[in-house]
Amino acid sequence: MTNMKICLGVLLLLLPTIATAFNIGSHHEVNRISTPRNIAAVGCVTALFSSQDPSSQQPTSEATPVKLARSQTRKKDLKTFARYLEIESWKRGSEARDLEIVLRSMGDACKQISRIVQRAQTDDLYGAAVGVDGSPLDENVQGEVQQKLDLVCNAIMLKQFCGSSNVISAVASEEEDSYRTCCDVMGNSAFAIGDYVAVFDPLDGSKNIDASLPVGTIFGIYKCPPGTTPSENTFLQKGNDMVAAGYCLYSATTILVLTMGAGTNGFTLDPDKGIFLHTHPDIRIPAAGPIYSFNEANYRDFSSPVQQYLNGLKEGSSSIGIRSNARYIGALVADVHNVLINGGIYGYPGTRKNANGKLRLLYESNPMGMIIEQAGGAASTGTGRILDVQPTGIHMRIPTFLGSIENVYELDQFHQYYSDEDEDET
Repeated sequence: MTNMKICLGVLLLLLPTIATAFNIGSHHEVNRISTPRNIAAVGCVTALFSSQDPSSQQPTSEATPVKLARSQTRKKDLKTFARYLEIESWKRGSEARDLEIVLRSMGDACKQISRIVQRAQTDDLYGAAVGVDGSPLDENVQGEVQQKLDLVCNAIMLKQFCGSSNVISAVASEEEDSYRTCCDVMGNSAFAIGDYVAVFDPLDGSKNIDASLPVGTIFGIYKCPPGTTPSENTFLQKGNDMVAAGYCLYSATTILVLTMGAGTNGFTLDPDKGIFLHTHPDIRIPAAGPIYSFNEANYRDFSSPVQQYLNGLKEGSSSIGIRSNARYIGALVADVHNVLINGGIYGYPGTRKNANGKLRLLYESNPMGMIIEQAGGAASTGTGRILDVQPTGIHMRIPTFLGSIENVYELDQFHQYYSDEDEDET
């Protein structure tokens, strides 16, 4: 009984220390319980909460201290996204300085969308968008039912591109029927003087949200031809003319990947500080990789060259000499990011029903193609380079293959040696 009173006294004295050690929200180091007084306290706690009668316990020769796992957070010494943009602007000159504030605003947009995606379930942002009368909104220009998150994220991107500076004069969104001037977006004629236009897909793969799977945002920036005012023709530039492109991936971590025409770099959002840190400097995609990412549910509708290529991968007869692994998430950003880091090929080919495939040239294929090429990879339609394609409309679709240069080259070879006539003969 005396020992029990002593234990209670020691425990009361050390309650603040124990509470601090077990504070889940603390970011400080949790030290091991190693001092004699702490060991005694642990022994007392064990005795107090033991279901056995202390008199029935077997004596031990020496008390064994309880060791807690160390949870000290060790931050890497990484450059911030803002500092990276400052340095790049200084190195590249006036054009990069013009874009610095716009690209910084893209980082802010990605942070906002990341928070919204995480709160989608608790804030009732899942599902199809509805009007004031509660009925679903009409399909967008792509023939797709708009999701609530699509509209929210589209509004964020519009405001960030147009409202952050006077650099962007017009924008074209995958969610909009036509392009919009920043005067229209902001309701102020002062936003009409920018020398650049922007294109974007505010929430790629939004249907993944319902299952808590990765989604992303894609964007690209073009310079207006000198002496012109924004029109639809301003947006109909080849991917080669793009001055910057990027995407944000909202997954286990939030990652911003950016190219300004001289390499591809990645930045990870630090959830503690709320800033992007330069975690992936000068990303280089492997020359060949094991991943192939195709929606094989459409296999029977693919062209003969694509079918033959996929058959070769499955049979192990690929010329790159690497065993292939199928990986398909269903969001362009997530699938391409996986290929960018690990090597391989992403493909969304045309089908019998949609000869040009599903992906939009301006909002998806061109920006992702620029990012992949700047990382040392390749971007192809199967018969030519994506960035060489002349757009004919802001919602133009195109077959898209992105990835390691050897993987994409092999696919292009299948397009040279096979044709749809081969499929008809079989």
